[in-house]
Amino acid sequence: QVQLVESGGGLVQPGSNLRLSCVASSTTFRHMGWFRQAPGKEREFVAAITWNGGNTYYTDSVKDRFTISKDRAKKEVYLQMNNLQPEDTAVYYCAASQGVLSTIRQQEIYRYWGQGTQVTVSS
Repeated sequence: QVQLVESGGGLVQPGSNLRLSCVASSTTFRHMGWFRQAPGKEREFVAAITWNGGNTYYTDSVKDRFTISKDRAKKEVYLQMNNLQPEDTAVYYCAASQGVLSTIRQQEIYRYWGQGTQVTVSS
């Protein structure tokens, strides 16, 4: 069992930056990802990182603004979000997967989920 706890959300103005953090209770997984769910929309993939190799993956809408990274010693994954826009408003979830690399963007493969942290971008 892996427990995940996110932190770092908040209310910011357009153009601002935020860094989300997610700490894991153990590291019995292959990948960690960030997903988000905006009001009235389905949850979607944002970014993911392989735990051993550190390869990163992004959805197109964030790849030039967001950066996913990890600290293996601290069992933490981060999502640095720059130049936030109102359309980035959502609950952000971190998740851990034991799946193969080809499924890294598929939320149904992720077994462990955090409770979510709210990010609101508004002027």
